[in-house]
Amino acid sequence: MAKIRIKTAHIVIAAVIGLIFLPGYFKFVQLKFKNMRLESEIVRLEKENLKLYKEKKRLENDINYVEKVARESMGVTRKGEIPIKIEK
Repeated sequence: MAKIRIKTAHIVIAAVIGLIFLPGYFKFVQLKFKNMRLESEIVRLEKENLKLYKEKKRLENDINYVEKVARESMGVTRKGEIPIKIEK
């Protein structure tokens, strides 16, 4: 059986290499996870943006939808109507 002798110099060299490269590696891993979270956020925001774009186009082109939104969100009524507010 051959014995492996580890010299003090090898340990010092390994420690120095570790001290140089480990902080950079940990920062790389952190940035990789942050990038993944941001990419997910981008996908979510793109979907929301598309939804809002469709909503905008519908509000520009569909007068019945505009009336529905005005009635539901702002309590707009037609002439002669009496608004009734139901609280839950």
